[in-house]
Amino acid sequence: MNEPPPPSPGALHVVGAAIVDRGRCLVAQRGDGTRSAGKWELPGGKVEPGETPRSALEREIREELGLRVAAGDFLGRSEIRDDGRHLVLDVYLATVRGGRLKLTEHRAVRWLAAGELGDVPWTAADVAVLPRLARRLAAG
Repeated sequence: MNEPPPPSPGALHVVGAAIVDRGRCLVAQRGDGTRSAGKWELPGGKVEPGETPRSALEREIREELGLRVAAGDFLGRSEIRDDGRHLVLDVYLATVRGGRLKLTEHRAVRWLAAGELGDVPWTAADVAVLPRLARRLAAG
């Protein structure tokens, strides 16, 4: 599996899940009171000390969406610098292995095909990986 290099010291390392099923990707709308509230994202969260990016992704999806996922191949990286912070987002493909969908931090979720990715307003960090995601979804 292709792995990204570790983020630079001081960067906030987060992971996002491109949860794919039948040519569609599960995307989540950020909840009220969060940075970029109302925008759409690939769900995920912060990599905690001692965690691998894949284990962090699996934990975050379980906590935020109630789903058990298996993290797969690395899809892409996005780096954002704003408001004095440096955010590094690593996105991995993922598949659902169980659980029941529940929203704890998000307003809504949708399954989007490659041609629908442009239908929603995205968080800045996710925009950079959308072309790769679209190609992956279109390829089946």
